[in-house]
Amino acid sequence: MPELDLARLRRWPDVEAENLYAADAADRLLLDTAAPVLAGLQGNEIAVVNDHYGALTLSLAAAGFTGLRVHQDPLSAEQALANNARALELEGFTHQAMGRELFTGTRLVLMQLPRSLDALEETAAFIAVGAAPDVTVLAGGRDKHMSPAMNQVLGTAFSSVSAGHGRQKARVLTAAAPRAEVSTRFPLQEVYDVGLPAPMRIVAFGATFGGAKLDVGTRFLLPALAGARAARRAVDLGCGNGTIAAYLALTRPDLAVLATDQSSSAVASARATAEANRVSARVTVRRDDALSALADSSEELIVLNPPFHIGNAVHAGIALKLFADAGRVLAPGGELWTVWNSHLAYKQALNRLVGPTREVARNPKFTVTVSTRRP
Repeated sequence: MPELDLARLRRWPDVEAENLYAADAADRLLLDTAAPVLAGLQGNEIAVVNDHYGALTLSLAAAGFTGLRVHQDPLSAEQALANNARALELEGFTHQAMGRELFTGTRLVLMQLPRSLDALEETAAFIAVGAAPDVTVLAGGRDKHMSPAMNQVLGTAFSSVSAGHGRQKARVLTAAAPRAEVSTRFPLQEVYDVGLPAPMRIVAFGATFGGAKLDVGTRFLLPALAGARAARRAVDLGCGNGTIAAYLALTRPDLAVLATDQSSSAVASARATAEANRVSARVTVRRDDALSALADSSEELIVLNPPFHIGNAVHAGIALKLFADAGRVLAPGGELWTVWNSHLAYKQALNRLVGPTREVARNPKFTVTVSTRRP
């Protein structure tokens, strides 16, 4: 297979930094492991899952494969793949939603292992029920992010699971022989008492960060939101499973809520959470990279529980990106309510990127702040 120079790939529009790369050792090992399996396959018999920035998809496209089916949960990954494809003048792939149809008739699945076992379980189940009986699944990752539990999860959907030899601290798991009866337990649903007249229901699909759990930081934030300013609409930025969006709609009957997340799984989960709590008429959920679809100075109230990771890397860049976009979108006098791990000391960044920031609540682990947009 002709080699694509992976050093030419960029992460943009995702965060770029000297210690963040668009391709890694797992990408290279996956491509080398797939080389003998690709013989005799057509592009429409191949699915690519969790391609971080296009290394897998574009290497196959450079080798002449067309009709490739690709699923990337983060919107920034989709955009980075598209940007790299344009720069390299490559095509031959289409994006598809996670589900059985993504894998219908596929004989090879190339996958970067997801961060969560739930996401892996959900994906494996869809492959097993949708792919051809002779499908081979090659799932790669860095050793530090892998565990024996991944083999066990794949084993619930495939009769044959084996681990290959490691190289440059990366490894590939090979799964084959889909089991005859495989079902998915997703979406998950949990019920929580958050101080409302009725319990809150939280719903999540497999790749949603945190699943259907009530995040401990979010739990600390929710009661503090009683002090947020009156507004016609609130924005739940990085909505995840939709807890904050549903809570705002439940506690403020006249409020419209816009929930945004770049994860396609999170978007589906937030919609399901709104429906489960009977507030879907006032909660709009949109897949977006930060708040790119919103105009400058257009919103009065934004609520954010920022992530502290980009993929598998712990990095403050994503939180700073979200703070900056919130500062751009807030109207003068508008408020950004944020909860964050106290040791991250985000107050200085919030002062700079949004406006004067005051502490609203604090416990040994979390801090809640409100930042007011400068005139």
